[in-house]
Amino acid sequence: MYNDKKILAIIPARGGSKRLKNKNILKLGDKPLVSWTIEASINSKYIDETVVSSDLDKILDIANGYGLNPLKRPGYLAQDITTSIDVVIHTIDFYRQEKFEEFDYIILLQPTSPFRNYKHIDEAIESLFSKNADAVISVCESEHSPIWTNTLKPSLCMENFIDKRYLNYRSQDLDTFYRLNGAIYICNIEKLLKEKTLFIEKNIFAYKMSQEDSVDIDTKLDFLVAQVIIKEKNE
Repeated sequence: MYNDKKILAIIPARGGSKRLKNKNILKLGDKPLVSWTIEASINSKYIDETVVSSDLDKILDIANGYGLNPLKRPGYLAQDITTSIDVVIHTIDFYRQEKFEEFDYIILLQPTSPFRNYKHIDEAIESLFSKNADAVISVCESEHSPIWTNTLKPSLCMENFIDKRYLNYRSQDLDTFYRLNGAIYICNIEKLLKEKTLFIEKNIFAYKMSQEDSVDIDTKLDFLVAQVIIKEKNE
């Protein structure tokens, strides 16, 4: 709780994954991937309750091992086309209709961000309240400037690929761009339910994280990078 406002952390961890099979239960360091996010959430000094939403019993058992009350996700919310907002609304409805509990804010913590820790979470929550914001979303610097990116035609022709204004720029002379890193999404519940999105239109701010802490595991390469980072941290 922060300023008498209740905060519910939702960890969405379905069993299926096309690009990296069973990624949420792959062992990263000394524990399953999902455990990194569970531990970050339960160590936060502001989060009132943490719930793991999953369709896979093995993930629900991991949550149980931490003393959490896992939420078994219905099959229709465990598809490739299932969105995060669908899972969030289902969880809010469960707490309201089944447990008769109300929260003021939700914080969505995706298990694919293992290096987002409780300090990041608490700082993001503090930022939310210091700005009197309705939403805060984590970002990091983009690895590559979008000014030097574009789509390609089937012919692979690169005419006008880059705006002529930037042809002779050095990368360090370009503006700094930021991207969503998928680690932290905080939102006022009533605003979220009204707009049906975590990325609400107004009174929304960024929480900046380092690129290293922003590793988002979706592919085998991402997982290998995370393993290297853990090895270096341990050394």
